[in-house]
Amino acid sequence: MGTLDDQVAVAELPVDADAVRRAAAALAGLVVDTPCAASPALSELTGAVVHVKLENLQRTGSFKDRGALNRLLALDARERGRGVVAASAGNHAQGVAYHAARLGIPATIVVPIGTPFTKIARTRQLGAHVEVDGADVAAATAAARAIAERDGSVLVHPYDDPLVVAGQGTVGLEILGAVPGADAIVAPVGGGGLLAGIAVAARDAHPDVEVVGVQSELFPSMAERFHTGSRLPVRDTATIADGIAVTEPGQITTEIVRALADDVVTVRESTIEAAMTHLLELEKSVAEGAGAAPLALLLEDPDRFRGRSVVLVVSGGNVDPRILASIVLRGLGRQGRLVRFVVDIEDAPGSLATLAHLIGDAGANIVEVEHGRLTTDLAVRRARVSFVVETLDAEHADRVVAVLVDAGFPVERIGL
Repeated sequence: MGTLDDQVAVAELPVDADAVRRAAAALAGLVVDTPCAASPALSELTGAVVHVKLENLQRTGSFKDRGALNRLLALDARERGRGVVAASAGNHAQGVAYHAARLGIPATIVVPIGTPFTKIARTRQLGAHVEVDGADVAAATAAARAIAERDGSVLVHPYDDPLVVAGQGTVGLEILGAVPGADAIVAPVGGGGLLAGIAVAARDAHPDVEVVGVQSELFPSMAERFHTGSRLPVRDTATIADGIAVTEPGQITTEIVRALADDVVTVRESTIEAAMTHLLELEKSVAEGAGAAPLALLLEDPDRFRGRSVVLVVSGGNVDPRILASIVLRGLGRQGRLVRFVVDIEDAPGSLATLAHLIGDAGANIVEVEHGRLTTDLAVRRARVSFVVETLDAEHADRVVAVLVDAGFPVERIGL
């Protein structure tokens, strides 16, 4: 957990376990009690005893339903009539839009520039008015606050609100109900609402469980706060984990995380991509980058949790299909299951067929082929062929290369 001063002040924190329990009672039957399933495949992959809490199965595809609805349910009739405004990179937007529409509350959502199209479109489909404003979540929040002041609507903050934190904390209650012997809970962290809420619930119900937050190395804002207390500037850049791309975590959430969480760490972008691929292939579960970050930690540091019972919070699954397709292909490339070979051959009848037969006889499948003879560094009677080939794994790809080289075809293996 945080410093001694942080721990001494636990009793003074803005959210307590009673608030989480009240949220659970208020949300019962209105949000999905998502599965917390054992994953033998991920356990074999990582060496830990893995369970996955599938918050990507919420009605809007993420845990944000919980905090958004808990906040909306607390509005009085006058506030409901004035409507609400929220800022979000997408998931909180959908949670507010969906539940506001169900409750008959007008909703305006401000999303930052660069928010995935799928999240914007879905938010509009759910009935909210959407405005695109601000370079990041912090700037979008400032724009939303200005709208609230102008129109008299109620700002529903994505994380820095005690009712939102309490709503997110119901994830922790469900986890410990499903896996009471869990040694650790690993959750993504951006603004901190989910991690803070889980930490509050866990410390009350199971004080010894380790609570760890995970961020992308490109957005280490909460990790910096947790370990140093400093507010180092975070460079605004593109990340696959857009749901946790927060440059400024909440004040309330930072206070709770520093007091109650055990650690906040960062992982590489490439590992998050690999984790998304593993969740899709092994768990048959679509996870956005933020939702895959907990698994990324186990992939990068397997010794930390080896042999221990670990619950990974798959916080959301709202990923743009084009991005998902790209990640799957890149993942296959990293695993050596989709490779590109470039081969120079004699420009004569039968040469290309011979090459294709060799690849097929080696058990590989040609996915794409490009044949050219106009490259200036080639001799006049030579041609260059580029193959994209599907193989079983990296070792199989190496065997295919060896077959071609042994047959007199020099091969250059390049990235996709």
